[in-house]
Amino acid sequence: MISVCVATYNGARHVLAQLRSVLPQLAADDEVIVSDDGSTDATREVVQRISDPRILLSDGPRAGVVRNFEHALRRARGDVIFLCDQDDIWLPDKVQRVMRALREADLVVTDCRVVDDTLKELHPSFFRLNGSRAGLLRNLAKNGYLGCCMAMRRRVLEDALPFPEGIAMHDWWIGLVAERTGRVCFLDETLSLYRRHGGNVSPAATRSTVPFATRLRWRMDMVRHLLARRSRSPRTEPTTS
Repeated sequence: MISVCVATYNGARHVLAQLRSVLPQLAADDEVIVSDDGSTDATREVVQRISDPRILLSDGPRAGVVRNFEHALRRARGDVIFLCDQDDIWLPDKVQRVMRALREADLVVTDCRVVDDTLKELHPSFFRLNGSRAGLLRNLAKNGYLGCCMAMRRRVLEDALPFPEGIAMHDWWIGLVAERTGRVCFLDETLSLYRRHGGNVSPAATRSTVPFATRLRWRMDMVRHLLARRSRSPRTEPTTS
């Protein structure tokens, strides 16, 4: 079973197109968990109008994007969990290609094409734009984990939950946990359109304006949480499903 976890907030303009790109790739017994964090626009109504029994809409904690994703992930029942933003587009073979890659990995990160609000290309490869690739120390220094391009086996989710208090980004935390406890694959295939516009919650694909001292503290916190988190021994042979 696959669970797709979507965190929404005032995403009425784009969430329908995103869900329409996701649903045809799923089986009848898969699920799409939409956690809405108190949207003041028509996001909930747009999601409800789709009328697909695989969509499970719930009220988020109204505590920001990290906790909203945690809220969705806690409700996931699948053996494989995809993270999904409210405003991107999945290309038609994304799920198939990721499931194939998960035969040899615990967490997969796929490349994406960076586009603007109208889907006009801004950059052909987020990997090349960001210098993304696997490595615990490398990703501590510069985060290459982009949530909307990530999928994981349940074992990674079990190791990552609950999210530590005060972490800067949920995808960064999940990726570092997977680096420490399992096998990570950065799949060099473009499998989604990553929309960048004024309404994005996260600053990925843009130059950070966060002060250096804050960014350093984030990294120190990540190290502290990784060391404190009691996790399973590193795995070398992921189980296929």
